[in-house]
Amino acid sequence: MSNTPRRDREESSRSALAEVHERLAADRADTLARMAALCRDFDGIVAANALVAVDDEHDPEGGTTAFGRAHVTSLLTQAREHLDDLDHALERIEDGEYGRCESCGTTIPPERLAVRPAATTCVTCAQPGPRHDRR
Repeated sequence: MSNTPRRDREESSRSALAEVHERLAADRADTLARMAALCRDFDGIVAANALVAVDDEHDPEGGTTAFGRAHVTSLLTQAREHLDDLDHALERIEDGEYGRCESCGTTIPPERLAVRPAATTCVTCAQPGPRHDRR
């Protein structure tokens, strides 16, 4: 009896994981570049305001300056969280846990992983509300 179908499935699985790893690594590089650009933007806002005595409360441009700082800070926070998610997904690949729901242990549908490659939960567990452990 031949193990060819099993071997083919294993090779296909390894190939699919390699593609996911490559996609996550590319997303990680893009996220790092975006974070660097956001840091430059933030530094530019701070440097521009360092030359002027800015009173956000009374200066007509102060609200815009404060908004700009807050906006860039928020985008930077989101990028850092995304980077953490990507790093966690890469670790899960290395540990052989990628594609399994961290909440219930079932397989995460490939369609969900295609849209959200860093997903750690299945569709059911990702929904708001009470969770049911299906283990």
